[in-house]
Amino acid sequence: LGFSIVILDSWDERTTPETRIRSIAGELKRRFDQVESAIIFPFSPPPIDGLGNAGGFQMEVLNKGGANYAQLQNTAQDMVQAGNEQSGLSGLNTTFRANEPQLFADVDRVKAKSMNVPLQTVFGTLQAYLGSAYVNDFTYNNRPYQVRVQAEPEFRTSPEDIENLDVRDASGRMVPISSIVTVKEMVGPSVVQRYKLYPSASVTGSPAAGVSSGQALTLMEDMADARLPPGFGYEWTGMSFQEKQAGSGQAIVFLLAIVAVFLVLAAQYESWTSPAAVIAVVPLAALGVVLALVLRNADNNTYTQIGIVLLVALASKNAILIVEFASQERKEGKAIREAASNAARLRFRAILMTAVSSILGFLPLLVASGAGAASRQAVGNAVVGGMLAATFFSLMFVPTFFVVFQSISELRKNKTANQEAGNIPATGTSES
Repeated sequence: LGFSIVILDSWDERTTPETRIRSIAGELKRRFDQVESAIIFPFSPPPIDGLGNAGGFQMEVLNKGGANYAQLQNTAQDMVQAGNEQSGLSGLNTTFRANEPQLFADVDRVKAKSMNVPLQTVFGTLQAYLGSAYVNDFTYNNRPYQVRVQAEPEFRTSPEDIENLDVRDASGRMVPISSIVTVKEMVGPSVVQRYKLYPSASVTGSPAAGVSSGQALTLMEDMADARLPPGFGYEWTGMSFQEKQAGSGQAIVFLLAIVAVFLVLAAQYESWTSPAAVIAVVPLAALGVVLALVLRNADNNTYTQIGIVLLVALASKNAILIVEFASQERKEGKAIREAASNAARLRFRAILMTAVSSILGFLPLLVASGAGAASRQAVGNAVVGGMLAATFFSLMFVPTFFVVFQSISELRKNKTANQEAGNIPATGTSES
């Protein structure tokens, strides 16, 4: 069991589609699949060091029912095979193997005790010669170094080398270790991982092109719920765990962004209805984001969602230009419809100037290239697509929104005024 790190050439030297990391990983996987003597698969490192073993997602298949390791391997392999058949998933694999060739050193404890050989000495001898043993530290040129002992490689290459070792008994005499240790060949898992105290097998993979990470996690969860046998469960770990933890807060973040803009505008206009005419354009701007993602075959990832939060303010800015001017026109005595019409006509050039400048400013993100271009393009998809829709819908619908909400506001004010006037008793004197 091992891995190798492949260092790619500079991004500037990898200009063709075949030299992109997805293409390289796909070509390596195709070649590795032809190797019959080993199981080899390529994977990208995690975006954040220490969170997971690979990029993409990582699911832990948990053995909760006490099944053996062979059943755990079969279950993990079944998840891998089923996942690779899904069009929305790619590169699924698992490193768990329950049939790795192993050597089992069976120590006859009763015989060792009868021969006055301490078990600690037996295990220490095996560790020092076959693995390594720490001795002490020393300082050389103001730098600390560790001293470890280990047998040379040529003396620990075969099972017979274990039988050639000697161990010292309690009286100091050397005893052949083969008299108390029997070496057997067997199969078993090379590494047994535990997740939440349960034996587990890691299943790694990544979303297919055009599929978001959230959609990939949902596919895996649905597949696990349908295919895992009784006694088995699953948990997310690494970046996938963090994404699931943060995923439930996306709607709250969007809602808080809208509420923050609404409250600021409510304080500015000293009204609850005028800000509503501004905020009403935000859902329409989101349609531009959806259209941009569909046309560019892009996924709705974290960077896209950051762009949507930014879009809440940018879309409101265009609507404010109309609502602000319409409110002033209304205060000067113009009719509601006339005020809205004048605002849309007079602020048309200002809206186009600010919208075009914003779109041109974010356009480099949309066509970004080079290292890290995917994240910049994701933000560009949301902002540019949303601003195009926000500009169009602001000119088309914001005047209508102003008329509707301003009429509601004035209707409520007039109704309240009439009620207050009806409650005031008439004053005067009466003659008898």
